[in-house]
Amino acid sequence: MAGSTYGTIFRIMTWGESHGKGVGVTIDGCPAGLPLCEEDVQTYLNRRKPGQSKFATARNEGDQVEILSGVFEGKTTGTPIAMMVRNTDQRSKDYSAIMDVYRPGHADYCFEQKYGFRDYRGGGRSSARETIARVAAGAVACKLLAHYGITVNAYVKSIGEFEIDPKRFDLSERDNNSLNMPDKVAAEETAEFLERMIAAQDSVGGVVECLVDGMPVGVGEPVFDKLDASLARAIMSIGAVKGFEIGDGFAAAKALGSQNNDEFYVDAYGKVVKKTNHAGGILGGMSDGSQIVLRAAFKPTPSIAQPQKTANNHGENVEIAIKGRHDPVVVPRAVVVVEAMTALTIVDLLLMGKNARLD
Repeated sequence: MAGSTYGTIFRIMTWGESHGKGVGVTIDGCPAGLPLCEEDVQTYLNRRKPGQSKFATARNEGDQVEILSGVFEGKTTGTPIAMMVRNTDQRSKDYSAIMDVYRPGHADYCFEQKYGFRDYRGGGRSSARETIARVAAGAVACKLLAHYGITVNAYVKSIGEFEIDPKRFDLSERDNNSLNMPDKVAAEETAEFLERMIAAQDSVGGVVECLVDGMPVGVGEPVFDKLDASLARAIMSIGAVKGFEIGDGFAAAKALGSQNNDEFYVDAYGKVVKKTNHAGGILGGMSDGSQIVLRAAFKPTPSIAQPQKTANNHGENVEIAIKGRHDPVVVPRAVVVVEAMTALTIVDLLLMGKNARLD
């Protein structure tokens, strides 16, 4: 199967299936000398693991990471870093009733048509559990970015029709509620809404917003390897993502040039900065030194317990009600995945840009 690698210099390859022995990642291209231990990675994995609230799947996985290579005496060696998380709570029998059925909203039909077979146990490589490997690699990328003074922070901007209020924005609040919303009031209102969705055996989607601070000017290339194009590819590769925006995004299509342009000025320190940030920190495919703002729109969780019409691989029309342990909303657990893919993209382009000029 092609398509399991990402990056040019800081390159990763993910592997494993939802109901196999485990999932993992190999990182090639991480510089030597970066302080790294399993706890650095575990902190990120704990943010995406299941079973942490009533709004996440009840699958009881500890998601404990093992660093198998590439680290010696607490620092990276410059050789490939291999990491693994073992699966410990698979219930493959939950999926035996749908082994011949194409679940609505899932990749079952496409996977079977492309490869001639499919792993029906949770979707195999198409499972959201594959994101464990991305998050593990992203944790390393975030630590490397911190070396350059760059931080990546994502949060839930909205779930369904419920959205955070910018006037109440408090990033520290994100870690105080199970929905990863930086707005306590919005989180409480959204939780009540999700209770109703659970009772109705339905699901809902939402939007994750991500902020990147400390960016130098000029990360990204002006043609095919644009920073915004690369970020779009990375974020859209996350399962369930159906939309992507930078800065004002689609709202820019309704604005005038006089409204959308970010004017420059020289500040008191002699630095060229922008008065506004409609561009979201990227101009001409390159970072402009201001905060990068991106958003990812996630569709509702396709696995719902309501009866749905579908077909099977015997050519029959059937009805299905999906059993098992599924998230009524994937957005809160996807926050750290968005951070990971953003960090992986930026660190790769940052390292690529080291050969842009002799000095």
